Amino acid sequence: MSRWRLFYHLVWTTRDRQPFITPEWEARVHARLREAAERHGIMVHAVGGTDDHVHLAVSIPPTLPVATAIQRIKGASSRMINEEFGDGFGWQAEYSVDSFAERHLPRVVAYIVDQRRHHAEGTLWPTIEELPRPQIPNASGRHR
Repeated sequence: MSRWRLFYHLVWTTRDRQPFITPEWEARVHARLREAAERHGIMVHAVGGTDDHVHLAVSIPPTLPVATAIQRIKGASSRMINEEFGDGFGWQAEYSVDSFAERHLPRVVAYIVDQRRHHAEGTLWPTIEELPRPQIPNASGRHR
């Protein structure tokens, strides 16, 4: 087997941001996400979230496109959740994915498992829109 180390932080919401993932259901929903990912050869490092969205830290094999991996996790977990809780649950089509270095894995895992506290305290990581734009030099060497 080839060696690979690929790390991703995935985020997506429930359909229409419905607050389905209450603290009472959270462990079971997160277990279904983990089960769905592992069924497709995806290594799960952490699962967390709040009532209307989830975060996952995963390692996806290089033979599996990231978009396909996310589609498989969302589809399989949605089916399992509906079988367990009854029909009506679903995920939004959209998602967010960021890659990160292995050295950041402990920090990403800590952030993910503490999502409820981060939301309560407003200590969320900035979104991509809030991050400073990188300065890219143009042909003359000046930054744009």
